[in-house]
Amino acid sequence: MLLDTAYNIGTPEGVELRLPVAGLAPRSLAWLIDALIKFLSLTVLSIILELLGDLGTGIYLLLIFGLLWFYNVLFEIFNHGATPGKRALGIRVMNANGTPVGWSGSLLRNLIRVVDALPGCYAFGCIAVLLSRQFQRLGDLAAGTIVVYAPRQTVGSKPGDVPPVPLKAHLSLDEQQAIVSFGERANFLNAERAEELAAILDPMLDGVDRNALVGHANWLIGERKLP
Repeated sequence: MLLDTAYNIGTPEGVELRLPVAGLAPRSLAWLIDALIKFLSLTVLSIILELLGDLGTGIYLLLIFGLLWFYNVLFEIFNHGATPGKRALGIRVMNANGTPVGWSGSLLRNLIRVVDALPGCYAFGCIAVLLSRQFQRLGDLAAGTIVVYAPRQTVGSKPGDVPPVPLKAHLSLDEQQAIVSFGERANFLNAERAEELAAILDPMLDGVDRNALVGHANWLIGERKLP
């Protein structure tokens, strides 16, 4: 049985994004890290708030409610889809169409976490992940979200770091748009995928590589060096 797989998303420009989907093992480890963070936070807060008597008890109960229901939501919205646990494992939540997860999707997937946890030890959620082709638990299926490995940026992968390279070949507008789209996404692609896409344009650009394509993209969008 595969522990991880890939999810392909077609963009309007005709570029296929290949996202590695996180399986049960990394998701479970991420959940464990987040659970430890919440447990330690509540333990420290309980010691501090105990000094306030009944007021402290009331505040503590509110904090428990907030951590249990909104910890994941707030991190997923304001931290690019990743709680501290997910970030430690290099994974994040996103919509199944490749867009960042929003309030409705994050709230829904985390509200249904209660069902995923039934009848204990997240049994329903684990079964759903193992049976789903994209490793989605019940909350993901309802919200239309997936958990993927966050793209790793490589040294020099930012388009702005590559000097503009003029195009010598005559290309159609669609071909030029494909190069510009590649440059915009270059820092989200791993080295293997970037070289694979660059090889598609090799026949018309004569031995082009990833950095050269980014340079052509910068030239096409007008980032020419001043004399």
